[in-house]
Amino acid sequence: MTQDKKQQEYDDLTKIKYIGGHDYDGIRELDNRLPPWLKYLFYVTIVFAVSYLMLVFVFEDDSVIQEKEYQNEMAALHQAEEQEAEAAPVEVKERTQEEILAAGKVTFGKICSVCHGKFGEGLVGPNMTDEYWIHGGSFEDMKTVVLNGVIEKGMISYKNQLSNTQIDDVLTYIHSLQGTNPPNQKEPQGEKYVPEANAE
Repeated sequence: MTQDKKQQEYDDLTKIKYIGGHDYDGIRELDNRLPPWLKYLFYVTIVFAVSYLMLVFVFEDDSVIQEKEYQNEMAALHQAEEQEAEAAPVEVKERTQEEILAAGKVTFGKICSVCHGKFGEGLVGPNMTDEYWIHGGSFEDMKTVVLNGVIEKGMISYKNQLSNTQIDDVLTYIHSLQGTNPPNQKEPQGEKYVPEANAE
Protein backbone atom coordinates (compact mmCIF):
# COMPACT_ATOMS: atom_id res chain seq x y z
CA MET A 1 0.00 0.00 0.00
CA THR A 2 1.47 3.35 -1.05
CA GLN A 3 1.75 6.37 1.24
CA ASP A 4 -0.76 8.38 -0.86
CA LYS A 5 -3.36 5.61 -0.67
CA LYS A 6 -2.85 5.31 3.06
CA GLN A 7 -3.43 9.06 3.48
CA GLN A 8 -6.67 8.77 1.50
CA GLU A 9 -7.96 6.12 3.93
CA TYR A 10 -7.47 8.33 7.02
CA ASP A 11 -8.62 11.84 7.81
CA ASP A 12 -5.69 14.26 7.98
CA LEU A 13 -7.11 16.16 10.99
CA THR A 14 -8.49 13.40 13.22
CA LYS A 15 -6.47 10.48 11.87
CA ILE A 16 -9.70 8.41 11.86
CA LYS A 17 -10.25 5.93 9.07
CA TYR A 18 -12.75 6.73 6.37
CA ILE A 19 -15.67 4.35 5.71
CA GLY A 20 -15.61 3.38 2.08
CA GLY A 21 -18.61 3.96 -0.17
CA HIS A 22 -20.00 6.85 1.91
CA ASP A 23 -19.03 9.87 -0.11
CA TYR A 24 -21.65 12.60 -0.65
CA ASP A 25 -20.83 15.93 -2.31
CA GLY A 26 -17.23 15.58 -1.26
CA ILE A 27 -18.12 14.75 2.34
CA ARG A 28 -16.71 11.44 3.55
CA GLU A 29 -17.95 9.53 6.58
CA LEU A 30 -15.46 8.61 9.27
CA ASP A 31 -15.40 5.37 11.20
CA ASN A 32 -16.01 7.27 14.42
CA ARG A 33 -16.82 4.77 17.18
CA LEU A 34 -19.28 5.55 19.96
CA PRO A 35 -17.73 6.25 23.37
CA PRO A 36 -17.94 3.24 25.71
CA TRP A 37 -20.22 4.96 28.25
CA LEU A 38 -22.83 5.67 25.54
CA LYS A 39 -22.75 2.06 24.32
CA TYR A 40 -23.19 0.72 27.83
CA LEU A 41 -26.08 3.11 28.45
CA PHE A 42 -27.74 1.82 25.28
CA TYR A 43 -27.29 -1.77 26.50
CA VAL A 44 -28.86 -0.86 29.84
CA THR A 45 -31.94 0.60 28.12
CA ILE A 46 -32.38 -2.63 26.16
CA VAL A 47 -32.21 -4.72 29.34
CA PHE A 48 -34.64 -2.37 31.09
CA ALA A 49 -37.12 -2.49 28.18
CA VAL A 50 -37.08 -6.29 28.07
CA SER A 51 -37.49 -6.55 31.85
CA TYR A 52 -40.38 -4.05 31.84
CA LEU A 53 -42.19 -5.91 29.05
CA MET A 54 -41.79 -9.15 30.93
CA LEU A 55 -43.27 -7.61 34.09
CA VAL A 56 -46.24 -6.11 32.25
CA PHE A 57 -47.21 -8.80 29.75
CA VAL A 58 -45.85 -12.02 31.30
CA PHE A 59 -45.97 -11.58 35.07
CA GLU A 60 -48.68 -8.82 35.00
CA ASP A 61 -47.17 -7.06 37.99
CA ASP A 62 -49.73 -4.59 39.44
CA SER A 63 -46.97 -2.27 40.58
CA VAL A 64 -46.01 -1.34 37.01
CA ILE A 65 -49.46 -1.36 35.36
CA GLN A 66 -50.94 2.09 35.97
CA GLU A 67 -54.55 1.12 35.34
CA LYS A 68 -54.43 -1.75 37.82
CA GLU A 69 -52.55 0.40 40.30
CA TYR A 70 -55.25 3.08 39.98
CA GLN A 71 -58.02 0.49 40.44
CA ASN A 72 -56.31 -0.93 43.51
CA GLU A 73 -55.89 2.50 45.06
CA MET A 74 -59.53 3.44 44.37
CA ALA A 75 -60.72 0.12 45.84
CA ALA A 76 -58.63 0.75 48.94
CA LEU A 77 -60.05 4.28 49.21
CA HIS A 78 -63.66 3.07 48.94
CA GLN A 79 -63.00 0.39 51.50
CA ALA A 80 -61.52 2.94 53.89
CA GLU A 81 -64.51 5.25 53.38
CA GLU A 82 -66.94 2.41 54.06
CA GLN A 83 -65.08 1.42 57.21
CA GLU A 84 -65.06 5.03 58.38
CA ALA A 85 -68.78 5.37 57.68
CA GLU A 86 -69.53 2.17 59.60
CA ALA A 87 -67.41 3.27 62.53
CA ALA A 88 -68.90 6.77 62.69
CA PRO A 89 -71.97 7.14 64.93
CA VAL A 90 -75.16 7.83 63.00
CA GLU A 91 -76.89 10.96 64.18
CA VAL A 92 -80.33 11.66 62.78
CA LYS A 93 -81.48 15.12 63.68
CA GLU A 94 -85.17 15.78 63.38
CA ARG A 95 -85.87 19.11 61.74
CA THR A 96 -88.61 21.40 62.91
CA GLN A 97 -91.39 22.55 60.60
CA GLU A 98 -89.89 26.03 60.68
CA GLU A 99 -86.54 24.71 59.44
CA ILE A 100 -88.22 22.76 56.64
CA LEU A 101 -90.22 25.79 55.52
CA ALA A 102 -87.13 28.02 55.69
CA ALA A 103 -85.14 25.62 53.53
CA GLY A 104 -88.03 25.28 51.08
CA LYS A 105 -88.37 29.05 50.85
CA VAL A 106 -84.71 29.36 49.86
CA THR A 107 -85.10 26.80 47.07
CA PHE A 108 -88.34 28.42 45.93
CA GLY A 109 -86.68 31.83 45.77
CA LYS A 110 -83.74 30.53 43.74
CA ILE A 111 -85.63 28.33 41.28
CA CYS A 112 -89.41 28.48 41.38
CA SER A 113 -90.00 32.23 41.78
CA VAL A 114 -88.71 32.93 38.26
CA CYS A 115 -91.86 31.38 36.75
CA HIS A 116 -94.28 31.32 39.70
CA GLY A 117 -93.58 34.72 41.25
CA LYS A 118 -91.85 35.76 44.44
CA PHE A 119 -94.98 35.06 46.51
CA GLY A 120 -96.30 32.20 44.36
CA GLU A 121 -98.79 34.51 42.65
CA GLY A 122 -97.96 33.14 39.20
CA LEU A 123 -96.06 34.65 36.27
CA VAL A 124 -95.26 32.43 33.32
CA GLY A 125 -96.18 29.49 35.51
CA PRO A 126 -99.51 29.12 37.31
CA ASN A 127 -100.59 30.66 40.58
CA MET A 128 -99.60 28.44 43.50
CA THR A 129 -101.62 30.18 46.21
CA ASP A 130 -105.14 29.28 45.02
CA GLU A 131 -106.97 25.95 45.09
CA TYR A 132 -106.66 25.18 41.39
CA TRP A 133 -104.02 22.86 39.97
CA ILE A 134 -103.32 21.78 36.41
CA HIS A 135 -101.66 18.46 37.26
CA GLY A 136 -103.15 17.75 40.66
CA GLY A 137 -102.64 19.45 44.00
CA SER A 138 -101.63 16.54 46.21
CA PHE A 139 -98.10 16.27 47.47
CA GLU A 140 -97.51 13.20 45.30
CA ASP A 141 -98.87 14.93 42.17
CA MET A 142 -96.67 17.97 42.72
CA LYS A 143 -93.61 15.82 43.34
CA THR A 144 -94.21 13.94 40.09
CA VAL A 145 -94.27 17.24 38.22
CA VAL A 146 -91.03 18.40 39.85
CA LEU A 147 -89.28 15.10 39.20
CA ASN A 148 -90.42 14.54 35.61
CA GLY A 149 -91.23 18.06 34.48
CA VAL A 150 -93.88 19.10 31.97
CA ILE A 151 -91.85 19.99 28.90
CA GLU A 152 -94.82 21.18 26.81
CA LYS A 153 -95.57 23.74 29.54
CA GLY A 154 -91.94 24.81 29.94
CA MET A 155 -91.47 22.99 33.26
CA ILE A 156 -88.17 21.13 33.25
CA SER A 157 -87.27 18.10 35.34
CA TYR A 158 -85.40 18.81 38.57
CA LYS A 159 -84.64 15.23 39.61
CA ASN A 160 -80.97 15.70 38.71
CA GLN A 161 -80.72 19.23 40.09
CA LEU A 162 -82.38 18.97 43.49
CA SER A 163 -82.03 16.34 46.18
CA ASN A 164 -85.07 14.49 47.44
CA THR A 165 -84.92 16.51 50.66
CA GLN A 166 -84.82 19.80 48.75
CA ILE A 167 -87.82 18.76 46.67
CA ASP A 168 -89.83 17.75 49.75
CA ASP A 169 -88.89 21.01 51.49
CA VAL A 170 -89.93 23.23 48.59
CA LEU A 171 -93.22 21.37 48.14
CA THR A 172 -93.96 21.77 51.85
CA TYR A 173 -93.30 25.48 51.47
CA ILE A 174 -95.55 25.71 48.39
CA HIS A 175 -98.37 24.03 50.33
CA SER A 176 -97.91 26.68 53.02
CA LEU A 177 -98.68 29.38 50.41
CA GLN A 178 -102.28 28.19 50.05
CA GLY A 179 -104.70 31.00 50.82
CA THR A 180 -102.02 33.66 51.37
CA ASN A 181 -103.77 35.86 48.76
CA PRO A 182 -100.74 37.81 47.44
CA PRO A 183 -101.23 40.85 45.16
CA ASN A 184 -101.35 40.53 41.35
CA GLN A 185 -102.47 36.94 41.38
CA LYS A 186 -102.73 35.08 38.11
CA GLU A 187 -106.18 33.75 37.25
CA PRO A 188 -106.97 30.18 38.36
CA GLN A 189 -105.89 27.36 36.04
CA GLY A 190 -106.81 23.70 36.05
CA GLU A 191 -109.24 22.05 38.43
CA LYS A 192 -109.99 22.77 42.05
CA TYR A 193 -108.19 20.40 44.37
CA VAL A 194 -109.90 19.31 47.55
CA PRO A 195 -107.73 17.28 49.96
CA GLU A 196 -109.21 13.85 50.70
CA ALA A 197 -109.51 14.66 54.39
CA ASN A 198 -111.78 17.60 53.51
CA ALA A 199 -113.66 15.91 50.65
CA GLU A 200 -117.36 15.21 51.27
